[in-house]
Amino acid sequence: MQVRWFRQHLIWPLQLMPRRGLEASLQPWRHLLDLPGCPWSEVVDEYTGDPDGFHERHYHEFVTFLPQVQRFLYGEGHSRSGAGRTGGASSMRVLRRRDVDAVRLCLEVGGEPLTLQIEHIDLYFFHDVDVVVLNLELHATDLPLRAVQEVLYRFGRGYPPGWDSSGRGLHCAASVEWLDASGAALAVSDTSDRDAFLAFVAQHRAPRLAAHWHWLLRPLLPDDGHGIGELRYRQIEYHRMPVMAYLALDDPRALSRADFIRLGLVSGQSQAPLQGDSVQPGSGLPYGDDHLADFERRHCYDRFWCAAGAAPDTRYLHCGHALVVVGRADAPFFTDRERGVLAQFRHQHFLIFLIAHVQKAAMLMFSDRLVVALDGLNIADAASVKRFKRAVRGNFENFLRFTHRYWFHDLAEQAQARALYRLSADHLGLDTLYREVRERIGEMNAYLDTDSLRRQANTVVRLTVVTIAGLIGTLSTGFLGMNLLAEADAGWGRRVGIFAATVVASLALTGLCVVKSKRLSDFLDLLSDERLTLRDKWRLWRQSASEGGRD
Repeated sequence: MQVRWFRQHLIWPLQLMPRRGLEASLQPWRHLLDLPGCPWSEVVDEYTGDPDGFHERHYHEFVTFLPQVQRFLYGEGHSRSGAGRTGGASSMRVLRRRDVDAVRLCLEVGGEPLTLQIEHIDLYFFHDVDVVVLNLELHATDLPLRAVQEVLYRFGRGYPPGWDSSGRGLHCAASVEWLDASGAALAVSDTSDRDAFLAFVAQHRAPRLAAHWHWLLRPLLPDDGHGIGELRYRQIEYHRMPVMAYLALDDPRALSRADFIRLGLVSGQSQAPLQGDSVQPGSGLPYGDDHLADFERRHCYDRFWCAAGAAPDTRYLHCGHALVVVGRADAPFFTDRERGVLAQFRHQHFLIFLIAHVQKAAMLMFSDRLVVALDGLNIADAASVKRFKRAVRGNFENFLRFTHRYWFHDLAEQAQARALYRLSADHLGLDTLYREVRERIGEMNAYLDTDSLRRQANTVVRLTVVTIAGLIGTLSTGFLGMNLLAEADAGWGRRVGIFAATVVASLALTGLCVVKSKRLSDFLDLLSDERLTLRDKWRLWRQSASEGGRD
């Protein structure tokens, strides 16, 4: 069975870890573009560039989303651009590299290599959220179905999860090569170098990226690796990259249930060899029957899975980390790049999938920052307490911006777009994760507020004690408006000396009151308690004074 048209998106969210030396006012994409030899350049899209490049597919993309989502994705028009944090522009910035033309994959050792053309390699940055998303779009024609299943299963992995007895990386392609326009290799994978991966994890307690992914992301550098650079990244999700796939077949109805399950859950053909005809594709389920009993209900969007309509026999498969669209290659609407399903896949569906994973990555990033801030807290160290407070306040402020700019319960009122986003949100657990992160940030912020109120209350107690102590002397000397020392006609030297002595005595008395403010406060509390006798008040005060005062 052949896949006539195949298209794949790999979407990999990463957490940005800028160094302290990086200026806070400088956006990370600006800093990246300023680095010498940077292969990335900013994309001027159809909404901000030449109006002649704005096509009908871009219009369909725009009107699909709700107004608040439109403002996030596309910003304001030129007539309404403001001077805010984004200046009325989109909250999303896209950088693209154009030096990689294709990728050559060898799915198994000794197998025939496959070459897929690269449409785009992009980095997506977002205002006020330290998350960057790598988007890699590939396409090919006339591939065997089994090869497509293996590409989906093996290609999008940041590093091998293990090795077999021969030292070959498990569940990943045997070889990956980035190719330029002339077909020359720019970078090659090293997933079989087991010792390098083991040594890196043993030293850094962090996974080591495969060489071809490390090369593709440069000049961004891993946070736990070597090299000089202020912009670094850290893995924030599973090493399998979220994937989108578009498959146009002669007859989608010829696919078996096992084939749909392997596509929808991205399980590949790991139970069958790629070469030889001893095992037929779809001959067995990849998992147990009980586990797959509700597959159609949970993972299939079958609104267009019928013989009628402009794109008959179109099926959407969704499991959270994968969105796969299957349809007929002979249906013009399914393969139309301007108005059809292919245009929707590359525009509306891509943005829906991207937003869902950006939301998840951002919330995981906030949770990670809270852990880091709490881990660095040392109550005995005043500087550590200040850093902790700044970190929590900064996270709370950024989470508010994230909530009002990037968090949506629905992206569109259009039935299909709304259903696909709900599938993404449900499978990724976005609502539950959002509540959990919001509660954690709220609890930390409430703790800081409570601590501030406690400190203010202690300050008020000290000031009250000092005021009461000073009130006695003020009333004693000012009741009759008299001066104890009639030195108004004395010389300047004597008056300055008396003033200095008075200031020193006042400072000493005030300082003593502040130092003993807790004990004096306890003493005032005992005096004001009408239920106690004078003897009991004296006994309790002496007892509290010997214990050093109460908190």
